[in-house]
Amino acid sequence: MRYTVRHVTRFSYESPISESVMEVRMQPRSDILQRCLHFSLTTTPASRVMMYQDHDGNTVHHFNIPARHTRMAVTAEALVECEESPPLPERLGADAWDQLQQVAGSGEAWDYLAPSTFTTPTTLLKAFIINAGVERGPDPLVTLRRLMAEMFARFEYSPRSTRVDSPIDDALQSKRGVCQDFAHIFISIAKQLGVPSRYVSGYLFHDPSSSERSGEGATHAWVECLLPEIGWVGLDPTNNLVATDRHIRVALGRDYADVPPTRGVYKGSSKVNNELAVAVRVGPARSVLSGEVVPFTPWMSRDASPPLRDNEGLDAQQQQQ
Repeated sequence: MRYTVRHVTRFSYESPISESVMEVRMQPRSDILQRCLHFSLTTTPASRVMMYQDHDGNTVHHFNIPARHTRMAVTAEALVECEESPPLPERLGADAWDQLQQVAGSGEAWDYLAPSTFTTPTTLLKAFIINAGVERGPDPLVTLRRLMAEMFARFEYSPRSTRVDSPIDDALQSKRGVCQDFAHIFISIAKQLGVPSRYVSGYLFHDPSSSERSGEGATHAWVECLLPEIGWVGLDPTNNLVATDRHIRVALGRDYADVPPTRGVYKGSSKVNNELAVAVRVGPARSVLSGEVVPFTPWMSRDASPPLRDNEGLDAQQQQQ
């Protein structure tokens, strides 16, 4: 399946600032089951956008606007091709837990087993594990599926109930949150069980016939777990489903702190009026004609397309819908 993605982020300031420096993680990844066929990133005011790859293989664009401005817009547009993953088995082999123990002992997945900024165990997390009866089941895959189902049943999906920097205790205490919270809680528990797990930021194409509870018009977050015999498996605790070809992967990390869509600083004494105003559109793309070549644009330096109107689904937080 091919998708087009348009992701617009806008900033406004109470008074002019003299410089903005920012890095962006918005380019979909290219790997075995997903290919980014085209990508462009533009800014208003215009800037020269550069790029590099971080240690997790995520593409990071960065730019500097050394001029006075009161507004800034960052527009990312992509054409992505996604393939469906092979179906998962009902369960793994009898020695799956032993194989995971060997992986842990080797140190190769240390980053995805150790606590991180948003996945450090807490007293409330331990209480949830006990109350939900979460423990090692017959094998890791069965256990993780049961954990997804428990979280789906016990937590309410509630937009704007948390912030992008909320600790897991906020969602654990209120029993509600958004995709970012659910991903962090799931990763925290999976690590406690001994399953290497990582955070995935990206987009979800919403099928009108589906019943996903995560909203449209924003980025999405889910989890990937390393399982014997299979490799990394995508699990979406927000919607209680295994990741499909409708999940468009952008960046991988230990948690949100590693892969925010935008991160930067500005020079000046002004306050940000709207810390983030985000609009995301994901839709199916037409098939590329035979012999047609789709250009890949790593960076562009021109004025961005006109910002979306205020009534076109702007939201005040990323990965919160």
